[in-house]
Amino acid sequence: MYTTKDIAVVILNWNGKALLKQFLPSVVNYSHDAKIYVADNASTDGSVSFVSEHFPTVTTIQNAENGGYAKGYNDSLRYIEEPLLCLLNSDIQVTENWLKPIVDEFNANTQTAIIQPKILDYKNKDYFEYAGAAGGFIDKYGYPFCRGRIFDTIEKDNGQYNDTIDIFWASGACLFIKNSVFKELNGFDQSYFAHMEEIDLCWRAFNTNHKARYVGTSTVYHVGGATLSNTNPRKTYLNFRNSLFTLVKNTDSNLFTRSVVRLKLDGIAAFRFLFQFKPKYFWAIMRAHASFYKGLGRILAQRKQLPKRPNYYNTNSIVWSYFVKKKRKF
Repeated sequence: MYTTKDIAVVILNWNGKALLKQFLPSVVNYSHDAKIYVADNASTDGSVSFVSEHFPTVTTIQNAENGGYAKGYNDSLRYIEEPLLCLLNSDIQVTENWLKPIVDEFNANTQTAIIQPKILDYKNKDYFEYAGAAGGFIDKYGYPFCRGRIFDTIEKDNGQYNDTIDIFWASGACLFIKNSVFKELNGFDQSYFAHMEEIDLCWRAFNTNHKARYVGTSTVYHVGGATLSNTNPRKTYLNFRNSLFTLVKNTDSNLFTRSVVRLKLDGIAAFRFLFQFKPKYFWAIMRAHASFYKGLGRILAQRKQLPKRPNYYNTNSIVWSYFVKKKRKF
């Protein structure tokens, strides 16, 4: 039986001293018995000395370089032995007793390998937060969406998702995973650098018969966009490129058809940005596709080594449901 003593809360940091000063106190105050780590990606803003001075119970791990989210966690988690890992963004405020429902779920369902709590918006606490909301799903063309957030439509939290259910992916903003499963999957794909790597991880977990769950009785508040704003073209580039990588690596069948349709839908999205007089986002998608083609041989080689499992998607096309059928909620 797991207890909170079995949890390692690992906060990845890069020049986030201000965020640590603001949000680390809630983690320390409300994570009773859990071991707390700050994994630092070669910060130059005094983050490590700040944590050592003001939070002596927090252990720091110093990575040699800023390898982004994926490599940063891969490098730091190899030193951690606690059986349950919580990968927590530095811009998250946790709440009292947030860990107990998570431990209870791991104990109640031995197949559960990954868990996400309810993620609300720190800046507007009655609403879900964009990154993860109330648990993630994916359509047949690899587009991710969440309960509580589909594209730019974000729901108010009225308790409609205070449940515990199976999901397809958990947000990397606050992701619990069994240490043994993380290592079994060889961690994150470091070629992603940042964004979508948690969806790839969860998809690989699904394909090896591990279960991801959402636990709506545990709540955290996420600022979001603290590293890269949602309005940053680089974020658009990484999201589109890495999503294509994830689809090709992990989908079960009809790879050619799914990929062709997906690329066409991406093209429509790109020209939509152009018609909205947002050329930087148009070029971000074009660069994402160019990078995808450049890395396609490597991704196909990975695909051959990975197991596949059918019936992963929750809906045929979330793009069709949202933009054509005008279905705005899960």
